[in-house]
This record gives sequence, structure tokens and C-alpha cells, in this order.
Amino acid sequence: MEPNNETDDGYFVLLGFSDQPRVEFILFVVVLVSYLLTIVGNSVIILVSRLDAKLQTPMYFFLTNLSFLDLMFTTTLVPQLLWNLKGPAKTITWTGCVIQLYVFLTMGSTECVLLTIMAFDRYVAVCKPLNYTTIMHPSFCKALAGMAWVSGIGNSLIQVSITLQLPRCGRHHLDHFVCEVPAMVKLSCIDTHANEVQLFVATLVLILIPVSLILVSYGLIVQAVVKLKSAQAWRKVLGTCGSHLIVVSFFFGSSSVIYIKPQKYYGYVDGKFLTLFYGVFTPTLNPLIYTLRNKDVKGALRRLLRIDEKCLK
Repeated sequence: MEPNNETDDGYFVLLGFSDQPRVEFILFVVVLVSYLLTIVGNSVIILVSRLDAKLQTPMYFFLTNLSFLDLMFTTTLVPQLLWNLKGPAKTITWTGCVIQLYVFLTMGSTECVLLTIMAFDRYVAVCKPLNYTTIMHPSFCKALAGMAWVSGIGNSLIQVSITLQLPRCGRHHLDHFVCEVPAMVKLSCIDTHANEVQLFVATLVLILIPVSLILVSYGLIVQAVVKLKSAQAWRKVLGTCGSHLIVVSFFFGSSSVIYIKPQKYYGYVDGKFLTLFYGVFTPTLNPLIYTLRNKDVKGALRRLLRIDEKCLK
């Protein structure tokens, strides 16, 4: 796809936080530290899940996919953001903007579906423990993960392709720090009501439906545990499902505010910070939540570290 012939010289200016120069330096440091933690944390989860035999389960297969998504998510966004925060140059090429659009939306859409699948996995683990290995067969898990990726890529291709066709009449100053569909729609010089409605409908499908399914899954889990009337069962469920619930709350909480009412938030400081939390800080928190609350991951890390110590000796 070629750049719109009305886009000045095939580039965009990401205004970002340029109206707050004192904030930019603080954000540069915070975003850099957050990005480094994201790389380390998610890479550790991927390696541990792949190398430790005790973590060769559906739950950690999906968690590995989630960590890979978070790595791709932030790597598409953060390097360009850091470049823009460190100096006066705020430009991004048309090609770079298109890549950001496609990858950012693909990762976000895929994560919506993947978090729903992870809730289903927890439902089967708690409510159907005797049939868990039969239901969550490796081939079925791969098919579910594939479905998440295909749905994310498909949504991205549709949304971005429609958005890139909008005429911009020479406008190339994007009042945001990332090329994202709602911000690009706002840049158009024609009536975009139809595009906003189409984006709203897509948001309902990719956010409200997954959230509803997750709530149903956890409603059934709570119903099953209540019948047991056991404090130990409650502790086990909280240990198994608590991390996922926290991640779901962070991810869907911030993304729903951004995408359901983009016309209200985009172009304002609040909207930019919400996107910053959703796109930069949430992928940093995910591995911390799973490692700090998960005894299996911490145990696997200790086993791997002991192996490394023995090898060094």
C-alpha cells in the first residue's frame, strides 16, 4: 500500500508530550526502565516455561504466548517513543507509522482473545479437573492460540486498511505519541462518523464480548468453589486465577476507556497517559504479577538457577 498522496513527504510528526518538556525527561527515564523490565521479565517467563519440564502445561503455553505478545507490543512502540522523548525531532516515516498501526493493533486484538482463552483454561482446570488433560490437549491449545492470532491479524488488516484510505489534506501532525487507529481517524479532513461507528462496533466485539466470556468463566469457577465450602479450595483458586484476573483488569480497564470513546480522549493529556499505561506499563506489570504471585514460576526459576550454579562449579 502506497502512502496517501496528500501526506506531506510521507512522514508524520508525533506531537506526543512536546507541550510538556519538563515531563518528557521524566517519561524518558520511566519508559526506558519499564521497557528494560518488560524485556527481562517476559523473556524470563518464556525461557522458564520452555525449559522447565514441570511448566509444560496449557496454562504456561498460553502465558508464553502472552509474554511474546507483550514483547512485540512494546518493541513496536517504545523505541520510537524514546527517540521522540529525547529531543526535538518528533517525526516518524509513513512506513514506520503503518508498521506501528498494524503491529500495535494486531498485538492488542490478539491479547483480547488470548486472555479469554486463558480464562477458559482456568475454568476447565478448576471445574473439570479430571478431564483437564483430555480437554486441554496440546493440539487443541495450539488451535486456540492460532485462533487468537488469526483474529488479531484479521481485525488489524481490516481496521488499518480502512483508516489508511482516509484523506488527510496535507495534515501530518498527529497529536499523540504513537500511530494508532483512533488518532489517525481524527487526523482526517472529512466526516469520519462512519469510521468511528465501525471502530466502536469492532471494540464491542473485541473487548465487551471477551470480558463477558471471562466473567462467565469466573462466575462458574466461583459457583463450583462455593459448593465445596473449603478455605483451602478458595486459596488454591485465588493462587491459580488471581494473577490472570489482575492482568485482565489492567488490560481491559485501560483499553476499553481508550477505544470505546476515542473522540473524547484522543488529543488530550489524559488519553495519552492512558495509552502509555495500556501500551507500555501493562506489559511490564504482567510478568511481575505472574512471577510474584505464582509459586510454580518462582520454583522453576530457583531450579534453573541451581542448575546454572552447578554448571559454573
